[in-house]
Order: sequence, then structure tokens, then C-alpha cells
Amino acid sequence: MSNPGNVARGLKAAISNPNNSEEAKERAAERLQQMEASGELDSREAHEDNVAIGHKAAMHNPNVSQEAKEHSAQVLDDLGRS
Repeated sequence: MSNPGNVARGLKAAISNPNNSEEAKERAAERLQQMEASGELDSREAHEDNVAIGHKAAMHNPNVSQEAKEHSAQVLDDLGRS
């Protein structure tokens, strides 16, 4: 399943892209409104996706301590995303 946050970002980009037709912008706006109305963007799954993304980034950031990287690895393991 797609990450709802990524889908929303893509829809927002389509809406603001001057190269897209008005029809495409309208479809993207409608889909984004549907996602917002359904709570899809505020779901626990969306939150966990964002948490996992942050911890994955921390593990690959050379400015993050080894202790913090180990913590991020543990969180990802707890989320089942190691």
C-alpha cells in the first residue's frame, strides 16, 4: 500500500504544476480533499510511516551518534520495518 503522505505530496505537486491541465489539477484536488475528509492523512498508519521514515534517515545520517542509530534500529525493529 502507498504511503498516504507521499500520495498527498504528489497530489499537491500536481495541483501547483503549471504544466498540468486544469482537468488534471481538478482531479488531484478532488482526490486530496477525499483523503483529508476520510482521515487517511491522519491515520495511525500514516503516523507510523512518518516515524519509520525519520528513523531510517537517522540511521544513514553521518552526524547521528552510534547510540542514536542503535535506538533508531530498535524502533524500526519494534515497528516491524527493520
